Amino acid sequence: MIVGFIDEYRKVYGVESVCRALSAHGIQIAPRTYRKARRRPPSARDIADAHVENALRDLLGQPEEMYGRRKMTRYLRRKGHRVAFCTVDRIMRDLGMNGIVRGRKLRTTIAAKDGIRAGDKLNRDFTALAPNRVWVADFTYVSTWTGWAYVAFVFDAYSRAIVGWTTAATKTTALVSKALNMAVWRRDHYGHPIEPGLIHHSDAGSQAVFN
Repeated sequence: MIVGFIDEYRKVYGVESVCRALSAHGIQIAPRTYRKARRRPPSARDIADAHVENALRDLLGQPEEMYGRRKMTRYLRRKGHRVAFCTVDRIMRDLGMNGIVRGRKLRTTIAAKDGIRAGDKLNRDFTALAPNRVWVADFTYVSTWTGWAYVAFVFDAYSRAIVGWTTAATKTTALVSKALNMAVWRRDHYGHPIEPGLIHHSDAGSQAVFN
């Protein structure tokens, strides 16, 4: 990686200048070390990785491109590549390849078991004449490299400003209650305490029945 970086900038700044800049940032490499590394033949691992990388690139636009790490490892082995799962995982991650994840569709609105919803005190009118009169809350989910993340938020219907929010790895009652607690604390902290009469309108799911 370091050799490739120097290769990219050496024609503009020179090898010595690039090495000095890298050393100043804690990456110690001498020009002689760089030149020696360039003359060194590729290792057996580099050659094996190149074959696997080429095989993965050849799958572009093919159904096998959607395979995950484990299924891709078995596929490459059937094609004659003696490759370990960790190697396929590393190279696919470097190439930005991700398999299709199959499973249950995520739901954020789960009705209560008794089927009874809290009454809609706003009657679908999401407007307010002043701050801290009507708050609207909900939560959703986003996909991340480590899994699904859930985001809950509360916004003021008057200003449309988000006054409270929180994130978590699971969709629990605490996810939405913490967002509400944060909203109450922030309004009080910035000199706009909550007065009696505030309506908190939320999602109809069992995690967020606050009406």
